[in-house]
Amino acid sequence: MLPFLRLLIVGACLSIASVVSAEPGVTLFRIFLLDGTALVSYGEFVRLEDSVIFSMPVGGRTAEPRLQVATLRSTLVDWSRTDRYANSARYHQYAATRGEQDYERLTSEVAEALNRIAMSTDRQEALRLAARVRQSVAEWPKSHYGYRYNEVREIVSVLDQAISTLRAALGANPFEVSLVAMTGPPELEPVLGMPTLREQLDQIFRLAAVTTAAPDRLALLQAALMVIAEAGPAVSRTDATRLRREAERQIKDELTADKRYGDLSRRVMTSATRAAQRADSSDIERLLVDLPHEDAKLGQKRPQLIEALNTSVGSRLADARRLRLRQDQWTLRRPTYRQYQRSVDSSLLVLVKSAPSLEAIRNLDGPSPDRLVSLRTQLSGGADRLQRMYTPDYLRDMHERLIAAWRFAENAAKARFNAVSEADPSSAWEASSAAAGALMMITRVQQDLETLLNRPRLQ
Repeated sequence: MLPFLRLLIVGACLSIASVVSAEPGVTLFRIFLLDGTALVSYGEFVRLEDSVIFSMPVGGRTAEPRLQVATLRSTLVDWSRTDRYANSARYHQYAATRGEQDYERLTSEVAEALNRIAMSTDRQEALRLAARVRQSVAEWPKSHYGYRYNEVREIVSVLDQAISTLRAALGANPFEVSLVAMTGPPELEPVLGMPTLREQLDQIFRLAAVTTAAPDRLALLQAALMVIAEAGPAVSRTDATRLRREAERQIKDELTADKRYGDLSRRVMTSATRAAQRADSSDIERLLVDLPHEDAKLGQKRPQLIEALNTSVGSRLADARRLRLRQDQWTLRRPTYRQYQRSVDSSLLVLVKSAPSLEAIRNLDGPSPDRLVSLRTQLSGGADRLQRMYTPDYLRDMHERLIAAWRFAENAAKARFNAVSEADPSSAWEASSAAAGALMMITRVQQDLETLLNRPRLQ
């Protein structure tokens, strides 16, 4: 090993950091608003679409504060300042908890690697090891919040000199342009502690003034009353009285707004539903036009409810338009429906009158031989006659069900006759199954025909 390189390595090992202790604390973030004020987030906040969700301390003990989940529009936030403060908070929290332990581990690993380099007789292998260690150390601040940046930079500088010396000893260019550059030092700013109860009250009222969700606003105001009640001398009697009255006034306003908007919602939806049942889209359109005016009269205090109400009324409008199309179609086709009813009425009547006998066949209990013979004769060939009957395409499905009902009935009578003629239980069960199918299809056809002949209604 070159003497100069040995001196560099020994010096680096001696300069590896001494340990300093830090008192761990609670991670408190600040969400800075565009107006210059700030809200405290107990722990990390979350950005979700256009909202920020965080936990706000609202009273309780300093070590274990009571928390209120809060939501804030992200457009109100000064993100550059908020992110800068968040990076500082994370840095200080890391420094107070795991930072020194992780830095000790890094310096131990570097010292071990430097010792291996010093003892190595293979300069090429020593150079590769030094380059790997140098890259790892240079990248360390980036993944550790920039902790101990200056000390790490000094270690990297020593490693750079060692690498240059090794490269020169091997006859190569002592400078390596591909070495990983370190990121810059973190931009840190002072991190504040837990806000006082008076500051918490100011933040509660500030957030309540800008939040759009009524339940969140009501919960914040109720939390304010709890903080005032437990504040004691932390809040002056004059301020406590003023803030309590303000919170109670706002809570009363919120409850009044809830009732008024609830009445508006019920009135609008009742009118929209009735108009949809009449297929009167013009009345529903008027409701949509009037809704912003009604909202303005109430102070525009429930934007989310109005948005949901708009969506619901819009759905009723779509229902009314669909119903109007169905009713107009029904009016256009009504003569055909009645003609079809007259055409199949006698066939359906035969099936309906056959139902008691089919019930007996399904239950493996009859009918009498005389009735069975008569039933078989009545049903014979009826399905084929229905099959030859012309029906429009829009009646084809229902007509196919009528044909199926007749074929089931025919098969039931035929199979029951065979079962009686040969005293064959398996044929009797076959007849029972066919009769069950016939009865089910007869009921379905009756329902279809009733629906067909009645003017469509909103379901």
